[in-house]
Amino acid sequence: MITPEKLLETAKELEPQLQQWRRTLHRHPEVGFDLPRTKELVKKALTEMGYQPQDCGKCGVIALAGGKHPGKCILLRGDMDALPLQEESGEEFSSEVPGKMHGCGHDMHTAMMLGAAKLLKEQEDQIQGTVKLEFQPAEEIFQGSPDMIAHGLLEEPKVDAAAMFHVLAGMPLPAGMVLVPGGGITMASCEQYHITVQGKGGHGSMPNVCIDPITAAAHIHIALQEINSRELDPAKFGVFTTGRFEAGKASNVIPDTADMWGTIRTVDPEGEVSAQIRQRMTEIAQGVAAAYRCTAEVSFSDFCPCMVVDAPLAQNALTYMTELLGKGAMDMTPLTGGKPGGGSEDFAFVSHQVPTVSMFLAAGNAKEGYTYGQHHPKVRFDDSVLYKGSAAYVYLALRWLADHP
Repeated sequence: MITPEKLLETAKELEPQLQQWRRTLHRHPEVGFDLPRTKELVKKALTEMGYQPQDCGKCGVIALAGGKHPGKCILLRGDMDALPLQEESGEEFSSEVPGKMHGCGHDMHTAMMLGAAKLLKEQEDQIQGTVKLEFQPAEEIFQGSPDMIAHGLLEEPKVDAAAMFHVLAGMPLPAGMVLVPGGGITMASCEQYHITVQGKGGHGSMPNVCIDPITAAAHIHIALQEINSRELDPAKFGVFTTGRFEAGKASNVIPDTADMWGTIRTVDPEGEVSAQIRQRMTEIAQGVAAAYRCTAEVSFSDFCPCMVVDAPLAQNALTYMTELLGKGAMDMTPLTGGKPGGGSEDFAFVSHQVPTVSMFLAAGNAKEGYTYGQHHPKVRFDDSVLYKGSAAYVYLALRWLADHP
């Protein structure tokens, strides 16, 4: 098998191509399942490498490396979708699509995966089993993984282990540092909520003949905070955030409705905390609305479970990343105190079906000018780390397959 030193050297030679892929994707972001240009780039690149990429689900792509020798199958994931966000990063290769931006780094992931595909193709005779490459859409709306799973992602060949990387910007870590979590729940579940408050609109000069839904919605928003402070077990994690609040179009008009959208996150695999929050949100929203002569409709959607990391696989990953990067890899448990993070990731659907590890790759810190974190319109990512990401994907896959014949 290729040595860590040689693999990093070979990956480094791909740096111009990796940056070209990443910056092309960054200029032309696409969201959800609507990724025609991104998918075309991925399939074209894979085909030119000698793969036969296959469609999977609404917009996913898979390709197989190896298979020449008997063995297990490991899945490597890279997500492709962007965010509905107006870019303000100032990068020379900023988004050319109004209202869309690769603000979470999925352009980095896709480029890293293409680099991994090229490296794996060059090492194909040495693969002791099969590496399944997954290019996934719709991660930001938690629908890409379940869609691809439903269309056979984990079968033919059957997947025995799965791994993913996510880049991090704005964190106080050296660029290129790989963080490997311990086992257990490492990321929260997430689901969306939408509250519509129905009132009675009219002229702003005559509030007495109207029923103001904004007043009711504002009180609902405040009242919901009591769930966390007074109703949830302090030993349990549960947080909900209203991130979008819309009502009316004119300053002198009381609107008919006011709408609130947000997310609920927990680290309860049994779903008891989520169920409690949903029940109380509904009761509070409807009760407060009624107190202000309105009605409220509450709905929930786009559920994503907790990320569950397999402890033995995580230990393997930490060993392999240390072999590859030395002090450039670290156990992230001391940083987190072993507590799950509040972020969510739809690869969690895979983690509930096969042993999975989700790792992180530092891609710029404030001292290097990368001040902002994911989902900020000014976030920037250091794409000099791309080759390390590609090499990490490859080394993890080759070493795990060799160790688990």
